[in-house]
Amino acid sequence: MIVERNFDELILPHFNAAYRLARSFTRNAEDAEDIVQEAAVRALRYFQTFTGGNARAWFLTIVRNLCSNWHFHRQRAPLDPFDEEQHGNPGEAPFDPETLLLQKADADAIYRAMNGMPERLRAVLILRELEGLAYREIADTLDMPIGTVMSSLSRARQRLRTLLRDEVV
Repeated sequence: MIVERNFDELILPHFNAAYRLARSFTRNAEDAEDIVQEAAVRALRYFQTFTGGNARAWFLTIVRNLCSNWHFHRQRAPLDPFDEEQHGNPGEAPFDPETLLLQKADADAIYRAMNGMPERLRAVLILRELEGLAYREIADTLDMPIGTVMSSLSRARQRLRTLLRDEVV
């Protein structure tokens, strides 16, 4: 079927980005997986309305909308701590216990700083720095003007620097 083939080619490659975005909103792996699954069902159901353009931004917009709906129906839970073994580079051997401890401390500091940011700033920062989306893609995904994306990203970076600096002091 042509629709399924195009869906597979255009949407499926963005599942990891969708999961990371959902995880940043939900702060829970199971809820994030549920949201991505629901987003995939909706994307497939409405794929015929997709007029072309940026499939990644279109799919991430569906994820963001579902996350917003989820947010209204559930109480926010704290983020799971970053697990270096789970998220680290599998091809890279650990150096020594001291290095691993320092890396974990850095990851924990970034985790706490990101957790201390407002949701919108955190989402803009994640989409730009971790997912590599362009400003226009972020604007489309978060349904905000591109100027707001740029100013939000600037504020998010400054907030992260301040929070990390406070973390070190």
